[in-house]
This record gives sequence, C-alpha cells and structure tokens, in this order.
Amino acid sequence: MEQDVESPAIIKKPKLPKQAREDLPKQLSEKERAKRFQRYVRKDGKCNVRHGNVRETYRYLTDIFTTLVDLKWGLNLFIFVLVYTVTWLFFGFMWWLIAYLRGDLEHLSDDQWTPCVNNLNSFVSAFLFSIETETTIGYGYRVITDQCPEGILLLLIQSVLGSIVNAFMVGCMFVKISQPKKRAETLVFSTKAVISMRDGRLCLMFRVGDLRNSHIVEASIRAKLIKSKQTKEGEFIPLNQTDINVGYNTGDDRLFLVSPLIICHEINQNSPFWEISEAHLTRDELEIVVILEGMVEATGMTCQARSSYVSSEIKWGYRFTPVLTLEDGFYEVDYNSFHDIYETNTPACSAKELADMTNRARLPLTWSLASRLSQQGLPESEREGKETKTSPDNQGKSQPAEKNGDVTNIESESKV
Repeated sequence: MEQDVESPAIIKKPKLPKQAREDLPKQLSEKERAKRFQRYVRKDGKCNVRHGNVRETYRYLTDIFTTLVDLKWGLNLFIFVLVYTVTWLFFGFMWWLIAYLRGDLEHLSDDQWTPCVNNLNSFVSAFLFSIETETTIGYGYRVITDQCPEGILLLLIQSVLGSIVNAFMVGCMFVKISQPKKRAETLVFSTKAVISMRDGRLCLMFRVGDLRNSHIVEASIRAKLIKSKQTKEGEFIPLNQTDINVGYNTGDDRLFLVSPLIICHEINQNSPFWEISEAHLTRDELEIVVILEGMVEATGMTCQARSSYVSSEIKWGYRFTPVLTLEDGFYEVDYNSFHDIYETNTPACSAKELADMTNRARLPLTWSLASRLSQQGLPESEREGKETKTSPDNQGKSQPAEKNGDVTNIESESKV
C-alpha cells in the first residue's frame, strides 16, 4: 500500500520536444496570469466587490425596509419570527402587569370581583391573550371587561401596533419572495465570446437566450469594458468602465428575446477594441460585463441578468453554431448547441490594421489616375521630348505593362 501511495511522486515526466519545452513557460505564465486576474463580475452575475471600513452604518437603519429585504433568507426568517415573538411577549407582560396591579391575581376565587380580563390567571394566560388579540383569533375564553379603562387603552395600542408590524413584516416577505432575481436564472449567456468577420468587418459577438416561455418585456442589452488605464497626466484609474456599443444608435440593443440572439459589437474607430489584435488580446487583462434588463411578463417587475467575459474567454476567429431549426409548423431551439462555437477564417490583425490594408489596396488606382492627369498637364515640348525617347512599339508595350502592374498590385494587396 505504501508503494502505491508513493508511486505517483516518483514518476518521471516524459521528455518533451524542443518546441514544446520552449513554449511551456509561456503557457504556464498565461495560466498563472489568468489565475491572478480577478473578475469584477462573476459568471453567475454576482459582483465581486466587498465594501469595507464603512463607518456610517446608521445609513442602513434609515432605510430599514431595504436592509431587511437585502438580508439572506435565514436571517430574514429569524428576524420575522423574532419581531412577532417579542411583540407578543411585550404585550403579554403588559396584560399581566395590569392584572397584577389591579389585584386580579389575588381574587381568582372571588366570584364578586370583576377582573380586567376574564380567565387571566398567570403570565402564560396573559401571553396567550396577547397572541389572540394581535392576531384577532378570538377564542372567546379570555375576554376584556368594561370595568378596565387601562385595558381598553392597551387593547387599542396593541391593535394599531400589531397592524403596523403585520404590514411591515408581511410586506418585507412579499417583496423578498416576489423579487425577480430567480427569473434571471433562466436568462443564459454563452460561456464564450467570439471575434470574427461579419459583413467585411471585425465584430465582437456573444449569445443570449431565455429558457422560459413567458417572455421578457422591453428587453435591452448593454455592455461595459472593465480595464485599468493610465491617463496622459500619469493618473492611474483602476477598473475603468468604457461603454461598448451593441446597437444603441440603430436600436439593435432592444431585443425581442423569443429565441436565442447573437449580440454583435462592430469594431470600428469608436470601439475600445480598434487597436487590439489577436496577439494583444491574449496578453491583455480586460473584462467585458454584459447586462440584460427587462420586465417580467408575469409580475411586471424589472429583472436584470449579468455575466462577464475575461480575455481568456474571448475566442478570436470563431463563430457560434446555429441553434434554430425549422420544423413542421414551428421553430425549434436546440440548447445543446447554445455554447458551441466553430473556427472560421479571420485575420489576426487588429481592425485598424485591417482598415489600413484595405485602404492601401485601393491606392494604386488613385495613383495611376493622378499620373495620367499630371501627364495631361505637361507642356507640349516636354511631352514631345518624352515621346521621342520612347518608340511607339515600346510605348505600346509599356502602357499595358503599367496597367497590368497596377492590376496585379491590387490583386496581391487585396489577397493580403
């Protein structure tokens, strides 16, 4: 048994090829960097932020209703039971105190004595009468008499305060039960985000879907880039938030979320990814936070679902697998392929470099046009001098060669 336990420790590592040994430190460093990178928003939508050294704790008591609603279920139920129990005990003690001060407890066997509350002979019976009064049960065994004005006053006070306690605590429980946080559990985001070409331009894409048949009304999507930056003056801004346009100008950010949708961000000059290439993305530390908001159709309450993508979860050169198919009379969504992606041909350069190469591919046409115009603007003497230097045969051959050269340059640069 000892040999079996110790045997894994003495296994020798296999000898790796030279290229694998050279790439090994880089792979380890990337894994270590991914571990060191701390998420701002976790995949389940919870914010990874803790508030420390909050000295003005009295502000939580000024909004006690929201404080109770934000508590965890266990603590909330404990406070719910505690408030009712303390209220019943307090007023039970007051009923017992009235009976004790009036001498009702000393005349229990006297039929001629009129007590404040009939059949109240101990603290336990006073506690039970307090519960019956506040909850309006009314068993009819313990009844207040008209010979006790202090008891009538206490009855009014307990009835009013009991109604306030009921409204406050039941309201807290109702709001906490009807919170749409659990509705966000059925709003799913793809585990990966992808960057690929769409309509000739680099685009950042991720997919969202709704698992329920009851839809989200007025659904809208927005995204934020979380990345630390340093200003020109040397100021360091940790976790700077930059807006990512996912169709605000065109209205594409307002969703009709009946089936899964691919949210697209076009990487243009206004995009924070304008100068980011594939190599730069693997080295950079950034996070994309996506927020889906809308109203729950059943309750009308606002629901918000969140998720995030770090740089290691953004795949360059991939697309999402289609999940919508046409069946006999309806469309079917295959959620087994919701997170699946496949590789596609995508340039590894940044969107800025891609735009520069596209512009350079069009430049030879303008250059040839400008040369023709400049030749037309030359004086006749200079033009005749150039014509005498070149024979008609050479001139006829040179012009097509020049044109062919322009065409070949355009084709080669367009291929690049």
